[in-house]
Amino acid sequence: MTTEEALIKLAESTGEAIGQVLEVVSQSTVERSKVAVVHADDGPLRSVPVPAVIASVSYVDGVTGGNIFVMTRLGVQRLAAAMMGMDAMAVDEAEELSELDLSAAGEAMNQMMAAAAGATANVLQEEIEISPPETRFFATPGEAGDAYELTPHMTSVGFTLLGEPCRLLQLVPNAFVVRMTHALDELAAEEAGGHLDREGREGISGAQIRAIPVRVWAELGRTHMPVGRAVSLGSGAVVDLDRAPDDPVDLYVNGRRFATGRLLLVEDEWAVRIESVLPAGSVPDTEMPGGTN
Repeated sequence: MTTEEALIKLAESTGEAIGQVLEVVSQSTVERSKVAVVHADDGPLRSVPVPAVIASVSYVDGVTGGNIFVMTRLGVQRLAAAMMGMDAMAVDEAEELSELDLSAAGEAMNQMMAAAAGATANVLQEEIEISPPETRFFATPGEAGDAYELTPHMTSVGFTLLGEPCRLLQLVPNAFVVRMTHALDELAAEEAGGHLDREGREGISGAQIRAIPVRVWAELGRTHMPVGRAVSLGSGAVVDLDRAPDDPVDLYVNGRRFATGRLLLVEDEWAVRIESVLPAGSVPDTEMPGGTN
């Protein structure tokens, strides 16, 4: 696999994850453009539409690079309105971003940066560590262009959100390109090493299936609240759940509830003792994408 193919594969995966988050938080359809591989000489950050709000995370495992998401000021204001349940398209651009605008956009961008990092880790087939997201406002292209250290490899994916353009830029270090190319080549080799089924088609062996990583989590409880309250939660806030401390907890695999159990404390670490395994197909997928790992 060539370097460009690996970069495009990474950007497509990350762009899809970002798009899904945008559609959830904006409650609208988001259009996504094709991936473009760009170069530092092209000054990708100097061409962003301004005024703009830019959220960024950096890799902190010994390499430079990270993910940068750019939104116009009007895009931020419309997104905040959508998250508050208002008519986003009726919002006109204001010269100043309110605290509510910044709070809502910051929460949405935090989710997007987490999704982007997760997609990158998925492609690399290993965990990556990122810095806390940083959100900044830029009035001119020059300010944005000089604010970040660019890398030899970069990709760009455009989105249309609530009628406004936004963009994801991935700053990819050389070390990631090597690891990513190796991971994708290994995956292709594993797929090529599958077995043939009874009709002569290439399939996946039982060993390959058993080696597929899945996400497992225990759900302690749920609650529902308006977006306005959710984005205003601070450190120390208490959120009531719909279960008592001694109620059974649900266990999920990749979003499907498969068992119930009880919380245990084993050598100062939380664990779950499985009490019952549910029959396949007896319950629908969870409507929430995450939980307590």
